[in-house]
Amino acid sequence: MGIKKLNPVTPGTRHKVALTFDEITTNKPFKPLVVPLKSTGGRNNQGKRTMRHIGGGHKRQYRLIDFSRDKHDVSAVVLTVEYDPNRSSRICLVEYADGEKRYIIAPKGIKVGQSIMSGTKASPEVGNALYLRDIPLGTLIHNIEMKPGKGGVIARSAGSYAQLSARDGKYAVITMPSSENRLILSDCIATIGSVSNEEHSLVISGKAGRSRWLGRRPRVRGVAMNPVDHPMGGGEGRASGGHPRSRKGLPAKGQKTRKSKKPSTRFILERRKK
Repeated sequence: MGIKKLNPVTPGTRHKVALTFDEITTNKPFKPLVVPLKSTGGRNNQGKRTMRHIGGGHKRQYRLIDFSRDKHDVSAVVLTVEYDPNRSSRICLVEYADGEKRYIIAPKGIKVGQSIMSGTKASPEVGNALYLRDIPLGTLIHNIEMKPGKGGVIARSAGSYAQLSARDGKYAVITMPSSENRLILSDCIATIGSVSNEEHSLVISGKAGRSRWLGRRPRVRGVAMNPVDHPMGGGEGRASGGHPRSRKGLPAKGQKTRKSKKPSTRFILERRKK
């Protein structure tokens, strides 16, 4: 997979950098694993807007992804590598030996026809899902569970990965994508390798319209508002707006906003580096 720079035949393609989609093997999803997805437009069940900058966009269908990888000790074969409009990474359709098919997050370097497995019998190879207690130290992992059996929630976006650094009793020490070191139970499952589509961060849309296609409405800067609308609004001329804050007054850009007495703090060995 790679990226391509387009010729500036229009203003929208002058700075555009797009993906080539070389790794995609089919453009038709597996229908039994596709469900409807309703667009909210940022509104709640009363029709009132609760989230700004959301609305419009192309209609999408949701692919049911197997984040838990709970079909243990049964080999599966990769059938396709597909595009998923609901996430930045690629997904792949796998078929188990008993005929069941599931979607999983596609690891970097996975190929059609490759065999994968999860559970205690699986070897620490790309695409296989193992318990943290069985993974060799220093291995790059993704789709990591935080609670046993709940399903992977850490390192699922394009190109992301964590690293198994050490073990401490019943816990494993994970270096998170944010560089934070954290304890996670060794009974949790993670997938070997990093997530596919690592060049997603290099994409440049080229025009505002592509954001509208993705369902993103324009975002107005706080310093461009009036004082009644934002803490950073108002002032004569081009005022910088004082200390960076959110619309609700919470400090931003470097100020710590994490609750000091949050229960999960005891699992964090080292905070992320600025």
